[in-house]
Amino acid sequence: MSLLLPIAWTLHISDVIIMAMAVLFVFGVTAILEADLCSDKKFSLLPPVNFTIRVTGLAQVLLSWEPNPDQEQRNANLEYRVKINAPQEDDYETKSTESKCVTILHKGFSASVQAILWNHPSPLESSWVSAELKAPPGSPGTSIVNLTCITNTVPSDDPYFRPYQVSLRCTWLVGEEAPEDTQYFFYYRYGSWTEECQEYSKDPLNRNIACWFPRTFISSKGREQLIVHVNGSSRQATIKPFDQLFALHSIDQVNPPKNITAVIDGTCLSIQWQKPISAFPTHCFEYEVKIYNTRKGYFQTEKMTANALTSITDDVSKYSVQVRAAVSSVCRTLGLWSEWSQPIYVGNDEQKPSTEWLLIVLMATLCFALLIFSLICRICHLWTKLFPPVPAPKSDIKDLFVSTNYEKTGSGETETEVVSYVEEPGFEILEDSVF
Repeated sequence: MSLLLPIAWTLHISDVIIMAMAVLFVFGVTAILEADLCSDKKFSLLPPVNFTIRVTGLAQVLLSWEPNPDQEQRNANLEYRVKINAPQEDDYETKSTESKCVTILHKGFSASVQAILWNHPSPLESSWVSAELKAPPGSPGTSIVNLTCITNTVPSDDPYFRPYQVSLRCTWLVGEEAPEDTQYFFYYRYGSWTEECQEYSKDPLNRNIACWFPRTFISSKGREQLIVHVNGSSRQATIKPFDQLFALHSIDQVNPPKNITAVIDGTCLSIQWQKPISAFPTHCFEYEVKIYNTRKGYFQTEKMTANALTSITDDVSKYSVQVRAAVSSVCRTLGLWSEWSQPIYVGNDEQKPSTEWLLIVLMATLCFALLIFSLICRICHLWTKLFPPVPAPKSDIKDLFVSTNYEKTGSGETETEVVSYVEEPGFEILEDSVF
């Protein structure tokens, strides 16, 4: 019994120590949380200052701002949220104090920015600050409308330095309210390159309505947007400018495949071609092959990624073959198909008569000949002359058909007996018929 008392006393002291440590831990955590809460009440995130929007190129603006100088040094990991309000809503986050934005500007531009702090028990956000870029002046209805552009890859004049170059053609319509003396001027920007048009097409009033660049600084395989800007001038009104952005894959007119060959061997049609003129390699293309049977009048279309096709045909028809191409989604976003290649004609369009048709024609000819011969025989009594009829034998059967007719003459006192034979019609026909 004396041994159990020290052991129990030792256990009691251990429990007391553990409980005391737990109580101290709880008080410590509570004190820390209260300190943080008090700190949150005292700390607030201030908005950025000196927020400006500046035009730095065609359809491009630079947004810049500075951290608030009154902000405490606790904001070492400060970030910013940018919100585009017009012309099209968008938002994103950045750690930088400036940001480039590519967008149309003829409708004006406005944006807002706020400071955010993530490395905090509760994320903090400042209030928003905003800036605006007014729309450029211009009378309503004077800017161009229906702007469309097409790019096309062409061989370069310097194949060693740059094998391919890109041409650009854009067309538009004159604004409904534009005066007759309006003149438009076309510019494009790709990356850091900006060019003004030198080759215009004009309408009957000598106003520019299209532009052609035989060579541009656009990359054949580029992924940047093409920016187009058109402004104008007039003595009667202020012409409103117009901006438009194009994704290259949506306006790139791919060239048709080249060196297309088609050969028929028996009933086998073999077609081969080479990839179009393009900076993209061979594996980046998909193709459509159109085979038209000119005799039967139906199309057969095949889609593939290879540059060869074998098809089964008949040996009595003529075919036209056309191929077109597009850059597949393997190398970029799927865009426009090329125009169809010029048709290539193969096969024989001379129809070979079949055995059934020969038999039908032969039977029809024979029947027609027999009919003509029968008509000639009936008209000329040729059959009777060739085959005279055999006289029919006398028969007493005719006596059965003797009839007596009495005719009265004069005053009725004298009677005359007239005997006539009524012959069976069959006998008359037998004697006089002509075969």
